[in-house]
Amino acid sequence: MFAAATKSFVKQVGDGGRLVPVPSLSEADKYQPLSLVVKKKRCFLFPRYKFTSTPFTLKDILLGDREISAGISSYQLLNYEDESDVSLYGRRGNHIVNDVGINVTGSDSIAVKASFGIVTKHEVEVSTLLKEITTRKINFDHSLIRQSRSSRKAVLCVVMESIRTTRQCSLSVHAGIRGEAMRFHFMDEQNPKGRDKAIVFPAHTTIAFSVFELFIYLDGAFDLCVTSVSKGGFEREETATFALLYRLRNILFERNRRVMDVISRSQLYLDDLFSDYYEKPLSMTDISLKEGTHIRVNLLNHNIPKGPCILCGMGNFKRETVYGCFQCSVDGQKYVRLHAVPCFDIWHKRMK
Repeated sequence: MFAAATKSFVKQVGDGGRLVPVPSLSEADKYQPLSLVVKKKRCFLFPRYKFTSTPFTLKDILLGDREISAGISSYQLLNYEDESDVSLYGRRGNHIVNDVGINVTGSDSIAVKASFGIVTKHEVEVSTLLKEITTRKINFDHSLIRQSRSSRKAVLCVVMESIRTTRQCSLSVHAGIRGEAMRFHFMDEQNPKGRDKAIVFPAHTTIAFSVFELFIYLDGAFDLCVTSVSKGGFEREETATFALLYRLRNILFERNRRVMDVISRSQLYLDDLFSDYYEKPLSMTDISLKEGTHIRVNLLNHNIPKGPCILCGMGNFKRETVYGCFQCSVDGQKYVRLHAVPCFDIWHKRMK
């Protein structure tokens, strides 16, 4: 009966689907702000999730003894009084009958009256909590963490807001026959005992709550999933490995792109240099014909092996040569490998 009343309350209040009805009166005190609950999908046939209360709060699963400083604000939400008819042939009606054990002989409907009065909303200061958890770590040795981590379907959640009553409240259920002009028409001869049930529960009883899922990383850090798009759970080792490989792949791609860009620019520079050389007359380019210039030599005659030309041997094609110059030096070498034509003249023209 209590579960039916809280479900009706959540359905009418709405709140974008974030509110969850408290399933049992005996567990109502376990859905307080910063309490931990476990969210688990029932099975593939039921799209809705089942929330199970725990005796722990967020502080209990964190390392260290420091209290959580995020405050809790509260304000009046609404005044709730509800009367509704429920068919015995529906799932909700069957649930109520099984829950309260009401006598439904000769009845086709149930009238449910919930009097909650003024209810208040108590919610955690999200911004303050988000700042605080950046320096906190999860204790993986905690029993709740170990059990939740072993199940791939279980997700730990933190209660972020709860809705409570402010006075003593009552719930009543009446079984009868649906009338045409009235809600119910009871016939005395068909009104055996046990048709009416009523319960009274104390003030400050939680009737609904909402949660944020926790996503816990391998190093103990965690995030609050403040939107419905982000999902909670535990980071798996294979997920972390895949993320690392993906980052390394991007780094290698970027490095390779930069190298190819440098090579491309160098190649364009050499092409322009060679074009400039061939387009000019020989008298303007052949520096080796002038007096006082460096001399081409065959490096093999000096026991120096064939190697890449310092100008055109560093591009896409490793062009090698046996010629060079002993009057020039680069990177500590007392010689420079240069093709006889046109690299030798281009090099010395640029050096000059």
